[in-house]
Amino acid sequence: MVRTVKAPGQYADLNGLNPRVADSGAKHWIQRVTIAGKRRNIGLGGYPAVSLAEAREVAAANLRVIREGRDPIAEKRQAAEEQRRLPTPTFAHAAQSVIALRRPTWSNAKHASQWENTLATYVHPALGKKLVSDITSADVLTVLTPIWTTKSETASRVRQRIETVLDWAVAQGYRTDNPAGRAIAKVLPRLPRVKEHHAALPDADVAAALQQVQESAATPATRLSFEFLVLTAARSSEVRLASWQEMDEESATWTVPASRMKARRAHRVPLSGPAIQVLKEARGLGEGDGLVFPGGRAGQPLSDMAHTSLLRRLAIPAVPHGFRSSFKDWCIECTDTPWAVGEAALGNSTETAYARSDLFERRRVLMEAWAEYLDTGSPEAETPT
Repeated sequence: MVRTVKAPGQYADLNGLNPRVADSGAKHWIQRVTIAGKRRNIGLGGYPAVSLAEAREVAAANLRVIREGRDPIAEKRQAAEEQRRLPTPTFAHAAQSVIALRRPTWSNAKHASQWENTLATYVHPALGKKLVSDITSADVLTVLTPIWTTKSETASRVRQRIETVLDWAVAQGYRTDNPAGRAIAKVLPRLPRVKEHHAALPDADVAAALQQVQESAATPATRLSFEFLVLTAARSSEVRLASWQEMDEESATWTVPASRMKARRAHRVPLSGPAIQVLKEARGLGEGDGLVFPGGRAGQPLSDMAHTSLLRRLAIPAVPHGFRSSFKDWCIECTDTPWAVGEAALGNSTETAYARSDLFERRRVLMEAWAEYLDTGSPEAETPT
């Protein structure tokens, strides 16, 4: 909601969280709480620098502090005061603090390395040794101007990361403004938004690709995990790190914990008959109580490149994530599946964030139909309506 809403005003969310839209269009998070019998407002930062998931996480933490009889506003002020007594950090040191702060909220370890690499390549040579209090909009433009039109997607991410680091500096009391904010946005030319799609197969070609993988010389863990990925329409990281504790073969359900989901919400996956058969074959791969698809070294997961490398070796023109697109195309073009059911099957929270049901039983019918389609190539299997 907060991404699309434009009308000025105050809106409601969980735990007293109230996204506010100013007349200028700027969006900020405000949490309404009661501390020692008095109504108070706690500012949690602006959107999109602070995401909905992050704002909810901080709001929940504030409520826990209040329930313990403490005052999160006073504690925040005290922490800021203590921080002000410390030497002002350089941009590079501030970036390290931001990455350490955000690392626990990232579902994919790659996010940290992406942050570190882009900052090291494009930002630190110019800003890394500067104190965060001394950085100006001109300094930020020096970084962004050379790459803004030639590497637009990278440049946009670099700007967002500079802005986030300097937002941290503002929150810590090292400065009062953010030179990478709105002033920069007005100076730099607006770039066309080009949505890049993951390389994917037409849904009619997925069965042949799956058979090619099954007949390949890939290790059993790589082959079986890829089959499981296709049958469940899951992300590669969710499958590679799946543990037996998450599997309930009796009820044919896989519960992916919130810590491994992109939406930071636990996700129940109904397992089709063929997916259960994959699990039975995987029982012999390890000790039976750790990872479902263990890597080459004991106790270690498959490499994050295992599925990508497999597809490259077999010359299959797709990436692992593309098979989620193939599944969604099949839902839309070959079935009467409602949009919300297809989104829920993919673990996308945008359609079901406020729904009371996760549409589990309707998704079970859908996943059985998907498995039958991959086995027979027929789109006529029963699907949820």
